[in-house]
This record gives sequence, structure tokens and C-alpha cells, in this order.
Amino acid sequence: MSDILEKILAVKKQEIQAAKAVKSYASLLDEAQSNSRPRDFVAAIRNKITAGQSAVIAEIKQASPSKGRLRGRISETDTQSLVFSPAEIAKTYAQHGAACLSVLTDRQFFMGSPEYLQEARSACTLPVLRKDFMLDNYQVAEARAMHADCILLIVSAFSLEHRNAPAESLAHMQELEALAHFLDMSVLVEVHDGAELELALQLATPLIGINNRNLHTFSTSLQTTLELLDKIPSHKIVVTESGIHTPADVALMRDNHISAFLVGEAFMRAEDPGIELERLFF
Repeated sequence: MSDILEKILAVKKQEIQAAKAVKSYASLLDEAQSNSRPRDFVAAIRNKITAGQSAVIAEIKQASPSKGRLRGRISETDTQSLVFSPAEIAKTYAQHGAACLSVLTDRQFFMGSPEYLQEARSACTLPVLRKDFMLDNYQVAEARAMHADCILLIVSAFSLEHRNAPAESLAHMQELEALAHFLDMSVLVEVHDGAELELALQLATPLIGINNRNLHTFSTSLQTTLELLDKIPSHKIVVTESGIHTPADVALMRDNHISAFLVGEAFMRAEDPGIELERLFF
């Protein structure tokens, strides 16, 4: 995964430079600030938890490096693959109890796009996370310009970028988080292990995502979340990510007082992602 992550980050840097050549950061920031106020991502999660329900961040994605194409027809004659319509998927998620959406905007590795985020957000009233690999203030401003309500900070990306220098990684994340909060967006910070968690807990955001996918083998284990729980203060909201496929998986997390989930693959492989969400969680 570190090899893939390096490739992804290299592409992100190229994309950022290309975008800056088309539109200046100052211009993009003006555009971001002129948009209507973001929807409150954290409040949407808290409201579900307060009501005693699972707070599900339901993901919209066509593909991933580890699983390949999950959804989307490759031609007009392809009648076997599931239809990929961000707007329709967003509607069914909203109808069946999702708290928020997560939309992939990375084109090369996940077959996502900013347009998919905009289509999904316009189709419902749920707050939306821009799921991408953030490294630069330009991307944060870009997220708000495309009407995202939350950004993702992946600790492993910053550790790789700064060659495992924790102080530099933390300062870099804090800079992006500060801009996101200045633009009234929420921040979800993602970790895979205890060392990453130590850095994540120093950010202001209450949202701590624990990715259960092993970065080296791609295997998933819900034990990853469970083993980190006792290190997380009670005022933080734990979001368990990856590996949730059955009602028993959900029950295991709920029995351990985890009420927030980010789920993508299990929904994307279903005929109707929203119905699958309701089956798993409600």
C-alpha cells in the first residue's frame, strides 16, 4: 500500500500544480468563501448518535485500487454491471437513514470526480465529505468551492510525505485543518495504528476515523478499531472504516459503544445501496 500511496500522492502533486496553473489559489479561495454555508457534518453524526442510532457515512465510489471496479457500466451494451448514478445513490442513502455522504473525487485511482460530489449533494440535504488525498491548502479551498462540507486528512499520507517526521506531519495537518475550519468545514482524520492516532488526537476535530484495512496486505480486521478504543478520549467521536459487511459486524461495534461508521464497498455492490444500508444498520 505504501507503494500505491506514494503513486497516489505523486499524482496529487501533479494535479495541484496543473490546477494552480489554471486558477490561482487566491481566486479559488474567493470562490470557496462566496459559496453558501456548509452543512454541519459533525452535527449530523452527533444527532444520530444522540437519537440512539448508528451514524452512517455512506460512500459513493466506482472503484478502488484494492478491489477494482465496484459499480458503473463500461459501455451502452453492458447490462450486467450495476448502474452508477451519484444523484440516485445519494437519494436512496438519504431515504434509508444515512447521516452523511462520502464521495470519491480522485479520478485516476478511484474513478471519482468533483462533479459526482456536486451531483450527490444537490440530490439530497445530507452533508458531504470530499474523499480524496489532501496535501495542500489548494485542495481544501477546492473542496469548499465544489460545495463539500467536510474533508479527509489521512495521517499515513502526511507521514509518508514527511518521511515519518511526526512534528512536521502534525504541523502540516494542522495547517490544512485550520483552513478547513476557517471555511466552516468539518474534518475527519483517518488513522491505521497507535502511532498515527497519537498525531490525530492533537488535531482539533472531534472525528477520529479508524481504518480497519491493513496498509500492507489490504486485509481488514475490526480488531484494529477495538484495540485503539482505550486510547481515545470520550469527547472524540470514533468512526470505524472498512470491513463492515454484516449486521454482526455492526453489532460488534455497537456493543463496544461505537456508533459511527463509514461504509462503501458493501453498499456499492448492492443493487440498491440505500436498502442495503437499512438492512445492515436499521
